[in-house]
Amino acid sequence: MNTLHFTDTSFKKEVLESDLPVLVDFWAGWCGPCKTIAPFIDELAKEYAGRIKVGKIDVDNNSKIATQYGVMSIPTVIFFKKGKVMNQLVGAVSKLDLKHKIEENL
Repeated sequence: MNTLHFTDTSFKKEVLESDLPVLVDFWAGWCGPCKTIAPFIDELAKEYAGRIKVGKIDVDNNSKIATQYGVMSIPTVIFFKKGKVMNQLVGAVSKLDLKHKIEENL
């Protein structure tokens, strides 16, 4: 499994201080559209292993980070590079949309 799981406590070290670009999927267990994109997230984590970090953060259990980044709707996917937000996608986006954004941020 290449998809990581971030928390409020691990976020700074795992995401903001990462040498690689990071794709973060803000999700929750009860969210239907989150379940729709979950397989895409996992596939992209495998496909881009070693080039980017891919992880999820459960907004129900880690609301501090979600609030800090203004996540109002889920799923929200935010791309970080060198600790900065590069791009953000909201809603059940396609795998192709995610792939395009990854390529833009490499």
